[in-house]
Amino acid sequence: MSFVGDAHVRFIRKLNEKKETFEYVATEHLRMSGLYWGLCALDIMGTPLSQEEIDGFVQWILSCQNEDAGFGGSPGHDSHLLYTLSAIQLLAILGHLEDLHNPERVAQYVAALQHPDGSFGGDRWGEIDTRFTYCAACCLGLLHHLELINVDQAVEFLRRCMNIDGGFGSCPGAESHGGQIFCCVGALAIFNRLDALDQDLLGWWLAERQTDLGGLNGRPEKEPDVCYSWWNLTALAIMDRVPWIDPDALAGFILACQDREEGGISDRPEDEADVYHTFFGIAGLSLLGKCDLPNKINPVYAMTERVLARYHVDPAPHKKPRTPGPGSRPDQAAPPPPPSS
Repeated sequence: MSFVGDAHVRFIRKLNEKKETFEYVATEHLRMSGLYWGLCALDIMGTPLSQEEIDGFVQWILSCQNEDAGFGGSPGHDSHLLYTLSAIQLLAILGHLEDLHNPERVAQYVAALQHPDGSFGGDRWGEIDTRFTYCAACCLGLLHHLELINVDQAVEFLRRCMNIDGGFGSCPGAESHGGQIFCCVGALAIFNRLDALDQDLLGWWLAERQTDLGGLNGRPEKEPDVCYSWWNLTALAIMDRVPWIDPDALAGFILACQDREEGGISDRPEDEADVYHTFFGIAGLSLLGKCDLPNKINPVYAMTERVLARYHVDPAPHKKPRTPGPGSRPDQAAPPPPPSS
């Protein structure tokens, strides 16, 4: 099945025209992330933007910055790590990260959300989630300010969130989930601390998420969903274990979820397309090296390699020389026997 890139470009471009719809109004609180999903997908596909479009996006992004230096999901919304990360990623994608108002203060806003136990709150109200550890690591990695946080404490918090199946939940004791695994593995990669993982055990848990349809699910006994073509696949890519699944079957599942006429990608075949699954489907195809997409996505920072190069960000911080620690194992061309139950 072929990739209908032109239709996906049209689908994404039309999203900003639907300002009178209920969906547009109801998603105001996460518009920053929605813009990131759309523009990063266009970047992967090599779709250029006009200078007028770029200027308009940059102006809107900067209008979402608050007095505490963080960003909200839309103008007038409270600052949150999720949207602060999306804002930084967007400015980098647009080639305007240098327009960020006082990047040192932004980095300090992020660092101040670290708690004494190493975890991160998403905002000043203090909700704890491993997603926020990744957001903080990614923000500070892109801004070259990781020295502002206690990395060792952050790693220890993530260790406490690791389960006996090798996966990670949102907090200590929470169920392993593909989305949380991406966040924890991505953060550990930025920290250059993959030694904190049991990579074989986690690799098997992720590989077993592939269903008969070829797609991946986020937890056992769940239906496959295109978004796990990012969440799960990135962790496998960071650990050099993509061959532990059937990449062609996964690519076939993603392509089957395309709306070939109107554009966009859905969670499963025949469902309605949305920008969230469109981005993760295209990103998954890029990670798999399918469909001749011009700009390769980076599994650690969730941005294209060309953007990271522009801002001198190491695309593979986890591959720097490091003394092996407990839990690290040598990479293997083929998986070992599955762990006994």
